[in-house]
Amino acid sequence: MGRMGEDADARLCAVVGLSQAMAAAQTSAPATSAPHPDEATGPLPHRDLAHAAALGACEAMDGSFASISVWERDRGLLRVLTNVGERAPEEAEFPEDESYPVHAFPEITEFLHEEWAGGGIPNAWTETREGPGHRRAETLRRRGRGSCVVAPIVLHGRAWGELYVARGATAPAFDSGDTGFATVLAAIIAAGIAQNERLEEVRRLAFTDPLTGLANRRAIDARLDEALEVHRDLGTVVSLVVCDINGLKRVNDAHGHEAGDRLLERFGGVLSLCGAMLTGALAGRLGGDEFCLLAVGPTADEVVRAADELCRRAAELELGEGVACGVASTGDPVGEVRSARRLFRLADAAQYRAKALRSAKPVVAGREGPPDEDPTLRLAATPAPPRPPERRRFRNR
Repeated sequence: MGRMGEDADARLCAVVGLSQAMAAAQTSAPATSAPHPDEATGPLPHRDLAHAAALGACEAMDGSFASISVWERDRGLLRVLTNVGERAPEEAEFPEDESYPVHAFPEITEFLHEEWAGGGIPNAWTETREGPGHRRAETLRRRGRGSCVVAPIVLHGRAWGELYVARGATAPAFDSGDTGFATVLAAIIAAGIAQNERLEEVRRLAFTDPLTGLANRRAIDARLDEALEVHRDLGTVVSLVVCDINGLKRVNDAHGHEAGDRLLERFGGVLSLCGAMLTGALAGRLGGDEFCLLAVGPTADEVVRAADELCRRAAELELGEGVACGVASTGDPVGEVRSARRLFRLADAAQYRAKALRSAKPVVAGREGPPDEDPTLRLAATPAPPRPPERRRFRNR
């Protein structure tokens, strides 16, 4: 009884440790931080969480190796998110594309296609290197392991993936008591993944414009602050393109706000397309008819070329009257840029001049003459000019 009590206490501590590790992994990317433009989509946002879960499960099960995989239904593959512990040479900690066709594992095909909305969950199972000649036993032998336990991870009533824990060839094999514990661990991992999804959704909503799907002003401000820190430390070029759709109010008045929203959405698509010309650029909607591109790294000339293309494509949209576009870059002679406010003032002044001049091309701060004569730089140095009435009288959602 004493031994059983010790085992129960050890497993309870392991469950607590796993839960704490997963909670820590969730808070390492708080919902108050702006997502990076290169951030992967799909299951990859769970990578750090999966890593913490795999480490916790490996320790809890007294294993030598653990992995967590996600089922990609559209591809029919189990894709490995993370491998921890004593890894074989071909097992990366965070694999780029380690995946296995589901049909190669007939023992899991049934649970993958089963619905579990009623609250039940599939049980884990164990396998050994001496087992039948299917793929898992073969893999255990090839990688010098003696046994493994496989626990399905079920999320929202559907199979999400699996937890896999293995022991070395000389360690005691997993038994039926271990399968029940692995099933519990998989359920805890599923709860952590579900919580992480909710946090990711909150984060996405906090930094995304609901109409266009672009980054919102909060996301742009956060990323610009980070970019200028890099600029101050390393001299990396930071550029900002600010643009204003011409004629949105007239579209709203003549065709209704639904047409105005359609124009905003279509321009957002054009902005994203042109932003793709610049590695790592972040496209955003500042509000109303105002949009921007934030580029960190590309040269000022590359950014101006992308802005030229943006103006050209915007002029071809069915609705609206093109776009007024201003560019400000630390790669141009605009003086010292120590704050986001300064770069915004420069880009906004360039955009204001483009609108006043009805320019079909972007106006670029620092390129209209010597620094002491450049009209955009002088405009940026004066109190902010009043906005044209069109930019004050309406705000599409």
